[in-house]
Amino acid sequence: MTKGSKVLSPGQQYELLQTLKARFEKNMFRHEGLEWADVQAKLEANPEKLWSLNGMEETGGEPDVAGYDEKTGEYIFFDCAAESPKGRRSFCYDREALEARKKHKPENSATDMAAAIGIELLTEEQYRELQKLEAFDKKTSSWVQTPAHIRKLGGALFCDRRYDTVFVYHNGADSYYGARGFRGSLRV
Repeated sequence: MTKGSKVLSPGQQYELLQTLKARFEKNMFRHEGLEWADVQAKLEANPEKLWSLNGMEETGGEPDVAGYDEKTGEYIFFDCAAESPKGRRSFCYDREALEARKKHKPENSATDMAAAIGIELLTEEQYRELQKLEAFDKKTSSWVQTPAHIRKLGGALFCDRRYDTVFVYHNGADSYYGARGFRGSLRV
């Protein structure tokens, strides 16, 4: 990636498309009925989306197509790493929480990093959809978009999978843990 630019070089684009294609073909159960050629055409027509997918990849997200929105004609990518992406852990929830910490501030916040990459944190509903594809976050947890009324009171939500069940929990938005990161989504 060129610093300040949100476009990958042709070589980076080719390499990323090869990685995404291999993952797509290896995990067809995540997107039955969809064709890679159609996905690739959409990606090539939207280089800024490739830049965001590269950010997801570089931070350990292993993005893959998890759905298709027939109303908008968009492919939906989710982070499909087995555990919460390694390059996005130990962050508090958002900028407000980060600034409120007086001691031991984390390096970043989940919402700030998501915005920098150009992705959205998964909603609780999207997280549950992802978990229908296969079991994720069996050892880690992931921040999810938090309703405004909860965030206003200082809290934030996160999810994980334990005992073959998806759980939603709450914590102070300023908390952070080595095993908690966030998963993102991107529409192309």
